[in-house]
Amino acid sequence: MTIVLPHIQQGIHAGNEQCLAELYKLFSKRLHHFARVITRSPELAEEIVEDVFVKLWSNRHRINEVENLTVYLYVAVKNRALNAISQKASELIRAPFDDLDIETGQIATDPYNLLITAEMMKRMHQAVENLPPRCKMIFKLVREDGLKHREVAEILNISLNTVDVQMAIAIKKICTELQVNRATKEFNIPKQAER
Repeated sequence: MTIVLPHIQQGIHAGNEQCLAELYKLFSKRLHHFARVITRSPELAEEIVEDVFVKLWSNRHRINEVENLTVYLYVAVKNRALNAISQKASELIRAPFDDLDIETGQIATDPYNLLITAEMMKRMHQAVENLPPRCKMIFKLVREDGLKHREVAEILNISLNTVDVQMAIAIKKICTELQVNRATKEFNIPKQAER
């Protein structure tokens, strides 16, 4: 995607509506999900994403000033979502994303994941769902949306170290849960007996 973005960015700067449509196609679903997590409203999330793209188009003459278009889009959506719920914005800024219910989508289906059984995917999804909200948000942005740790830190306005620590916690908890579930099933150990 990073190879395509400079071409799209130049096209939008030149006034090519097809490039805007291509950018929208690449990001709208992920941005809509991100906005919905913050606002808890599918309708408001859709409106926010549309507004971000409309504003991007209306300011297309300045798009070449944007260093990282992916981060720009996520930050723009985050800012609009927080403004849309301004009465809660100060609460969200004091404890960023700690009380949000994060919904995780299906893990991306690449050839490796297609080899994993449906049961394993279900257990993996459940392990991700059991993560604490902030941890789940960071894990989703890195693993499902494919963002770099640095980009997630910038988007969520947290330190890179926080992202690294939360990812380590997420991976450890997921691995532990999957290992425990596998051991329980293989040896027919009731969950209560594990303790």
